[in-house]
Amino acid sequence: MTSEQLVEKVQEALEEIRPFLQSDGGDISLVGIESDSIVRVRLEGACSGCSINQMTLKSGVEATIKKHAPQIQTVLNES
Repeated sequence: MTSEQLVEKVQEALEEIRPFLQSDGGDISLVGIESDSIVRVRLEGACSGCSINQMTLKSGVEATIKKHAPQIQTVLNES
């Protein structure tokens, strides 16, 4: 998979999870992908200050990204 294809897959994953975040007043954006295995995202709006954002990041965002791009090992939130 090329870098462009990987970005496309990650963006597809973010589009899948975005409606759930937006329903709680939040959003998410892709900051970047490192070494084709680490995704950096930014939780925005209500999600940025939410006390459960780490759980959202791991159980929702990371799982969805890995479903679309299995080579991704870690998803990190940029504050």
